[in-house]
Parts: sequence; C-alpha cells; structure tokens
Amino acid sequence: MSDHKTRLRSPLSKARGLGSAKDGTHHWWMQRITALVMIPLSLWFVYSMITGMMGSDVYEVAVWFSSPLHTIATLILLTAMFMHAKLGIQVVIEDYVHCACIKTTMLVTSLLVFSTLTVMSWVAVIKMHVVGF
Repeated sequence: MSDHKTRLRSPLSKARGLGSAKDGTHHWWMQRITALVMIPLSLWFVYSMITGMMGSDVYEVAVWFSSPLHTIATLILLTAMFMHAKLGIQVVIEDYVHCACIKTTMLVTSLLVFSTLTVMSWVAVIKMHVVGF
C-alpha cells in the first residue's frame, strides 16, 4: 500500500484485521478465579497432609480419601491447579513464540499435556476413593 493511502486510513481501519480483543478478559478472569480457588484448598490440603498423613501408610491415605469431602475438594484443587498452569503456559507461549506453526504446535501440546494430567489425577483420586488404593 502506498504511503498516501496509509496516511488517509483511520486508526480503526488500521486496527481491523489485527485480531479480536474479545477473549483476553475471560482468560484474565479465569486465571484469577483459579488462583483464588487454589489458595484455601492448597492450605487445607497441606494442613491435612501435615496433621493427618505424616508417617501414614497407603491404607491410612486410602481411608482419608474415602471421605467424599476430601475426594471432591482434592479433585477441585487438582482441576484448578492444572487449569491455572495451562493458562499461564498459554500466555507465555502466545507472548514469546513468534513463529505461527511452532506457536500452534506448542499450544496444542500444552492443552493435551494438561488435559492428560488432569484426567490421570482424577482417575487416581477416584480410584483411591472407590477402591481404596
């Protein structure tokens, strides 16, 4: 485009086609919400591990996980933790990886890794709750 034509374009016209600014707020809020969810649940989990699980064997841990409250709170903590990590990694990739094909590959890989870790964690916790160990 010639210099003459670009000088006549409005700022809105120059900005169009540069991408949408519609989901940045949602991403920001999700990071804050997952962080807020993790604070009390992390404190509860660490306190529970220190007071109730120090020196425990696998059977005592299984008994602890047999409580629905402990199981549900642990599942929420794990989900929030992996979601928060995925959002953080996504921001780093989007900000610092400039090659489109590498960026896409890394974003898809991080999604698969964190989804797999979440599912594996859920299976382990539910197995501890249902089966015992």
